[in-house]
Amino acid sequence: MRILTFIVMGIVLLSACKKDSPKAPEKADLIAPAKNSECTPVQDDGANSSLVRFNWKASDHTENYELRVKNLNTDAVFSKSTTGTVEIVSLDKGTPFSWQVITTNSGTNTATESDVWLFYNPGSQTDHVPFPAEIISPVQGSTAFKDINNKVSLKWSGFDLDGDIVGFKVYFSTENPPTDLLSEVKANVDEVEVGVASNTLYFWKVVTTDGKGNISTSDISEFKTR
Repeated sequence: MRILTFIVMGIVLLSACKKDSPKAPEKADLIAPAKNSECTPVQDDGANSSLVRFNWKASDHTENYELRVKNLNTDAVFSKSTTGTVEIVSLDKGTPFSWQVITTNSGTNTATESDVWLFYNPGSQTDHVPFPAEIISPVQGSTAFKDINNKVSLKWSGFDLDGDIVGFKVYFSTENPPTDLLSEVKANVDEVEVGVASNTLYFWKVVTTDGKGNISTSDISEFKTR
């Protein structure tokens, strides 16, 4: 009986000492600046810049938020770490930006990325360069399965604040950066098919053109076939 009592007490003590595994931080939901929008600055910050307010929702199992804002004209990235959900940043006027929030905690090595949203910080311009096309699929760094015709569909999404996109050029190659023009399509097309080989790494990008001759280029995306 005493042996049984010791066993039960041991189980109770082990259960009391056992801790749940740390949980990874959840993804932060972005609020503002809104996706594919022209933001409303808080105030001017000199002749060529203005203060922009960034806001996102608090996420579970998160101790720290890293705000990343990228100037799409220069590729310069502003980064700031915070425990809050609001930051005000000075940005160039008349410039397109992307932004996202990365969540972390001290219990895990996981860094969870939010969606990436694009916006324009207004200036004196009367027209806007189209936002770089968003690559939809194949997802960056993924493995794509070709169909029975040995083809893969390339999908993207384009947006221009002026609504005057006239077309897209899709570049596709086994070399990085891709320089082979695969297809040139009109504004109402956002998907093309391409023939591929098995077990091959491919790179592709999309160039967007608007009615005033402005162009933007997406990030280069890569995928491997099976």
